[in-house]
This record gives sequence, structure tokens and C-alpha cells, in this order.
Amino acid sequence: MRVLQIMAGKTNGGAELYSTDVMLSLHEAGIDQCVVMRESAPRLPELEQAGLRMAPEVLKSGFRPLQRLAITRLIAREKPDIIHCWMRRAASLVPASAARHAALLGWFGDYEEIRHFAHCTDLAGCTPDLVRYMRENGISEAHSAYVPTFPSVDGAPALDRAMLNTPQDASVLLTLSRLHPTKGLDTLIKALAVLPECYLWIAGDGKLRDSLENLARQTGVADRVRFLGWRTDRGALLRAADICLLPSNYEPFGTVILDAWSTRTAFIACDSAGPRLHIRDGQNGMLVAAGDNAALAGAITSVISNPELRERIVENGYAEFQARFTRQAVTRQWIEYYQSLVAAR
Repeated sequence: MRVLQIMAGKTNGGAELYSTDVMLSLHEAGIDQCVVMRESAPRLPELEQAGLRMAPEVLKSGFRPLQRLAITRLIAREKPDIIHCWMRRAASLVPASAARHAALLGWFGDYEEIRHFAHCTDLAGCTPDLVRYMRENGISEAHSAYVPTFPSVDGAPALDRAMLNTPQDASVLLTLSRLHPTKGLDTLIKALAVLPECYLWIAGDGKLRDSLENLARQTGVADRVRFLGWRTDRGALLRAADICLLPSNYEPFGTVILDAWSTRTAFIACDSAGPRLHIRDGQNGMLVAAGDNAALAGAITSVISNPELRERIVENGYAEFQARFTRQAVTRQWIEYYQSLVAAR
């Protein structure tokens, strides 16, 4: 079975991180893959070092017709059984004729318009609700599937808080997120104003960094906020934090849920779609209304001040991760799904 993986994203986000992890896991399992990815992608060297065949030259031109031509030539050379398009940008580059020779799989990490995946023979979503959305928009059950994500954290020990100029006895709040308007980071910074014992670590990049830094200064919490930029040591950060937060106003899933569960880090989220599907309030995490900084501050205070609550949400979250979302279990699902696509042709 030969797989052509296409990840054409321009940013460092959850989809880019997860797709790379899937490729590495499939490689370890012996799946033959060629990967199309931007030359500037931060994890491209990691894939090369692991031994995957890389084709960054396909995306070197910024001119879409040239990219499509390069993809067509690569498909002719590789002769893949499956072409896996990670999100709509990748799907838009693959010619419709490719479906005559390979299963053309489109991956949904968000509620994309189905028309962007018109060439795809099959679609996979990272939540059951995304699959429901596909089927409500005309995709048959036989050609739509749910394959969950798995955590993107390593086994590194907790980061020394002194490295981030943070007191050892502080309550550390961590968010792993692009600095984007939908991520609700303004709500989190405002909540920090009534949590004087807390420090906030924001791990991620994006266009809102300047405005968020200004908000921290205006709110009077700048001395307790650390903007860390894009990080690759998610496990070390999570194990050093007391609470991981996902304050998004909009979030179709949020793999950070699994990151927190897998590292036994207490988790709090705003009740956007993804967290609402997976978090049982007070059982495996905490849920609060999106955009409500007072409610968010209240949930943080409850977890900090109530050891029994903290222990319950941590242990239940870890148990759910072990039961459904380990790297090994999800990789096995991807392989079985790939095999079904090949067998169906």
C-alpha cells in the first residue's frame, strides 16, 4: 500500500501538528509514504530524518496551476493507492482524474464546505459531529468515516518554571493555541485580572500577539503573562502547568483536550462544539460559557481550591484517553481505514 500525503498548510497549527504525527506513526508501522509539505514547515526535517520520501518542491511555486501540474507529475511517478489530502487547500491541488487510479481521501478538521472536496472519493473527520455534517450534506455513510486524533506530546519531564521566569509556588495556567480571534485568548487574559496567584503561559504564534500583549498591559497582568511563541515541548509545558485551558469561542475539536488528558493536567474549556462533545463538566474537565471571563476565572478558582475536584477531572480524563485516544489505537484505526479504502476499489 502506497500513500501520498499532502499537507499544504501555511501555518503552525493543530492540523499541521497532528498530520505530521500520523505520518510518523504510519511510517513506524511500515506504511510506504511520500509527503508533500512546504519546505518551510518546521517539522519537515523530522520527517526526512525518519526516512520518509519528501516532495517539498511541489509547493515551491506560489502559482496554483504550477503546483497542480507538479502534483499531477508526482502522482504519475509515485502511483499511490491512496492520496490523503489534509484539509481543503491540499484537496484543491489534486486533479479529478487522480480518483481513477487511487482512493482520494479528504480530511476534515473543521466544518469546511463540501464543495472544496468535490474530487475526493472519501472523507474522514476527526469528530463524530463532523461526520454527521458530511452526511447531512450528501456524503454517503459508505464514503464518510470518523477517525479520532491522538495527543501530540512527548514524554519529557516537567519544564523548570524558573526558565520562564515563573515562581515555583504560583498556579500556572497554560494554553496551547494559535493567536487567532476565535481562540478566546482575550477572555483568558481578562480572567487573569482576578486571579492574582496565577501566571499564564501562552504557547503559540499568530497575528494577534501585539494586541494581546497590549491587552495584558491594559489589564494590569503583563508581569504574569508569558508569550512563548510556537513550542515543540508541549509535554514539558503541560507537566509543569497546573491547568490547561482552551478558551475558544469556536473549536470543532481541539486536540489539546487529549494533550491535557494524557499528561494528567487539569483541563478547562469554553463550551464550543468540540469541547462540548467530549467534556463532562466536573467529571473529566470543566466547561464554562464562551466569552465569559468571570465564569472562566470561577472555574479556575474551583480547580485550584478543590483538590477532590481536580483529582476527579484529571483521573477521569486520563482514563478516557487510555480507552479511546492513544497513539497506538488511532494509528491502527488509520491503517485499517486505509486498507478498507484500497479493498473497496
